[in-house]
Formats: sequence, C-alpha cells, structure tokens
Amino acid sequence: MPNFKPYDYNQTSMVVINFEEQLQPGTFEHAIHYLIDERLDLSVFHPQYKNDEGGRPAYDPAILLKIILFAYSKGITSSREIQWCCETNIIFKALSCDTVPHFTTIASFVSSYPESIEALFEQIVLVCEEEGLIGNELFAIDGCKLPSNAAKEWSGTLDELKQKRDKIKKKIRHCIKEHKKLDRRRSDEKERAKRLEQSISTLDKAFNKIDQFLKTASPRMGKARQRKEVKSNITDNESAKITSNKGTFQGYNGIAAVDKEHQVILDARAFGEGQEYHTLRPMLDGIRARYQRLGLSENIFQDGAIVTADTGFANEENMQFLKAECIDGYVPDNQFRLRDKRLTGQKQKHGPRHPGTAGRGEVYPASRFWFNATAKSCVCPQGKAMWLHSERQDAQGNTQLNFEGRLTDCRACPSKHQCMHNPAGADHHKGHGRQVRFTIRHQQSATDWMKKRVDSQRGKAIYSHRMSVVEPVFGNLTANKKLNRFSLRGKKKVQGQWQLFCMIQNIEKIMRYGSSMTS
Repeated sequence: MPNFKPYDYNQTSMVVINFEEQLQPGTFEHAIHYLIDERLDLSVFHPQYKNDEGGRPAYDPAILLKIILFAYSKGITSSREIQWCCETNIIFKALSCDTVPHFTTIASFVSSYPESIEALFEQIVLVCEEEGLIGNELFAIDGCKLPSNAAKEWSGTLDELKQKRDKIKKKIRHCIKEHKKLDRRRSDEKERAKRLEQSISTLDKAFNKIDQFLKTASPRMGKARQRKEVKSNITDNESAKITSNKGTFQGYNGIAAVDKEHQVILDARAFGEGQEYHTLRPMLDGIRARYQRLGLSENIFQDGAIVTADTGFANEENMQFLKAECIDGYVPDNQFRLRDKRLTGQKQKHGPRHPGTAGRGEVYPASRFWFNATAKSCVCPQGKAMWLHSERQDAQGNTQLNFEGRLTDCRACPSKHQCMHNPAGADHHKGHGRQVRFTIRHQQSATDWMKKRVDSQRGKAIYSHRMSVVEPVFGNLTANKKLNRFSLRGKKKVQGQWQLFCMIQNIEKIMRYGSSMTS
C-alpha cells in the first residue's frame, strides 16, 4: 500500500499574510486599490460625515468602495454576502484591511450617496482620457432594460388601483364573514380559522398599502405628446412597466453612451420609462456638459464626434434636435433595413428577429397597398377598396391617413394570414380589418433628412459600428458581472448602482490598456 502524508481539513491554522501582497498587479483588485488610493479624490464623500467633533469613527469611503466594486465585479450585490466575504475571503480581507463593515453600513453607502458616486464616475472618465483610452471619434448610445426591486402586480393607473383596493376590501369582508361562521362551530375547525386569520391579515396589509398610496398620489403622466396617464407603482413609483424581448417587468432602463476606441462608458443614467426616444437629448446634453466640466472640450459634437443610436431613439423631435444642433448623428427609423437592398429576403431566410413574434407571421408592408394621395383612397393587394378610418395633422403639419379593410373582406380573404398581424381577430364580431397608414408630406421633415443620412454609403458604414461598440459592454455587465436586476428603489439610487457597474467596465479598460497600469 502507498504511504501518504496524513491531512485533515477540519482544523484551524494561523497564517501570517501581507495584505498588499495579495493585490497582485494585473488583477482587478489591484486596479481598484491603485486608482482609489492614488488617482481618485474621495473628498466628495466627506460632507456627508458629521462626526468630526463627536460620535463613533466611520469606515473610510475608500475601504467601502473597494469591497463594493470588487463584489459587484464578481456579481455579488447582496450587502449580507459582501459582509460574509469580508469575514472569509482573503482578497476582501486585503481590500478592507481585515475590517468587516456591517451589511447595513454597506447597503447605506450604496444607496445614500448617488451624487458622490456620479462625481466619482466622472473622475474615472477623466482618468480614462488621461490614459489615452477615449478616441472622441464615435459615441454609441443604447439602453439596457432591467427589473427593479418592485413587482409589476402593484402597478396600475389610479382608477385601476382603486378597483384593486375595492376588490381586496370585498375579499376581507368575505373572509371575516367566514371566520365568524367558524367561531360558532366545533373546535376541529380551528386550523381553517387560523388560515382565515392569516388571509385577513395579508389582505388588510395590501388594502392599507394601496389606500395610503392613493391618498397622496397624483396621476403619473407619460412623456408622449398626448400626455396620457401611465401606470403608477405603489412600491417604486419612479420605475416603469417595461416590455422587452425578455417579457414584461417592473424596472428601469439603464442608458449608456460608449466611446468606440476602447468601449469606455462616457455617461450612464437610469430612466424609469420603457421608451428610449426621450432619453437621447438628456444623454447628449450630459455628455457635452461632462466634457465642459472636465475641461476637455466646450462642445465635443462640434469637434467632430459622431453619435449613433438604434431605432428606439428615433422620433421627429430628436431628429430636429440633431439637425438644429449640427450634431453628426445617425439614428435610423424602424424601416431602414427594409430599404437596404443587401438585406432583401433576410427575414424569410433567418426568420423573425425575436422568436416570441414567430406566431404573428410576416405581414404585407404598406408598400404593397395602392395609395392615391389625390383621391385619398387605398386598395389592398387583393384589389379590395379600404375605407378611410381617420385623417389628422401631425406635429410637422403633414397629413396622416389611416385606412382599414372592411371586416367582411378581410374575413374571407385568402391572404389574411400573410396580411394581418392577428388574422384570428377578423373572425370576431367586433374585430378589425387590416389597418395601414400613409403620410402626405407637405414639407421635408427632419426624419426624412435623417433617412437620407442613414441610407447613404457613409451612413451605413458609420452605423455598422454601433452594435460592436455598445452591445459587448452590456454583455459584459449582464453576463460576466451578473447584473440581472437593480436591487434598489428610486431613480437616484438605481442610477447610482448603474454607475457603479459602469465604473467597473471603465476600470477594467484602465487595467488592461491604461499606460500607467501596463508600464
């Protein structure tokens, strides 16, 4: 038999270590240790502390930042788990100098200093510029939609929430009535009575939660021109009910502007709306103001920087803004791929972009309908006349004509499965025929101006870089850093957490490509 040295894992050993030796150059922990100690000014956190003349000594923001950034880089966002790591993990011990901040201290630091976190994010952007990592040639703007610490079940307009409150009140009355009946029966019904008591308690809490919200809340209006009421949320009313290819959830849209040179994030903001078109102007204004504060450029867009964004940011107001500000931007409309001859037949070959829409089929585009602008008439591909459903003027003074197929024609049409998004709806008594819209333009709009730019050879070449610039950044944050939801509530707090994750992206770029880190 072989003779091995004995070993026993169930033992305690005292090991003498040097904390600084655990932070090896070339690692992320060494990068954040070096930047926080040598390059960043943490005095932005100091005004929040009021213990200079009395009170208990506080943990240094440098210690808290190091362990939080390192934890986020490993996909750890739980403050309790971060505390446990400080007790057991040697790298966390090295970064915290063997201190163990309580989980409430860690959670409070993340949620209480959003303005200071934003100032720190700006300092890291300046370090990236000093390290030669920002090219200032092309910026790509996009959004990453993520759930928040709120449930969509607590969402609704004020009328919908009132109806929900009334339904809960009826359930409470019913449970109380049933409980009184059980009180008059045998003792073997005690278990059911106990369950009813728990149900009454749960329903009562839900009723009070909705009732208190309705007493103080006002209707939440959307960003659209019509200013319609959108759904409020009792838990976090600054979040929004967002629909993406991953489903519908209550959350925020994390918008980031990324530089092409080394994928450095120049600006990062969180918005509590699902649509992205209203976020373009705040992002552009934020980038311009940041360059001015850092003394890099008075107007970076006049210095030749190009801006790209996807179709979610396209609307007439944004195009007018880009044109008026002379910004070299490329933001295509949602039909730009259909105009590209190189992509002809792509959907038939590869199927729909999002698998969830496969059941809808590929409907006939408006170009297959015969439209007469002079007579204001429309004929469908099967030769059936459509009726003019509505006519209105848009914000640019153009005339929009909405046509609808007659229900009897669409119901018996042999091409309804290729023509209609919901062909089964035509079989219902209150269904609708195929609807199509045409616009009579009385003057060239800013959207038409952008179409020409995007469809040009230069526009196609520039826009082709957008996906390769910004999408890998979101892939790194969501897949590698495991950012699958925001754990805080409130727009400012969520934005602070979003900027902390974006800091990690920039610090990694400094670690890999920065001249001071590689020399």
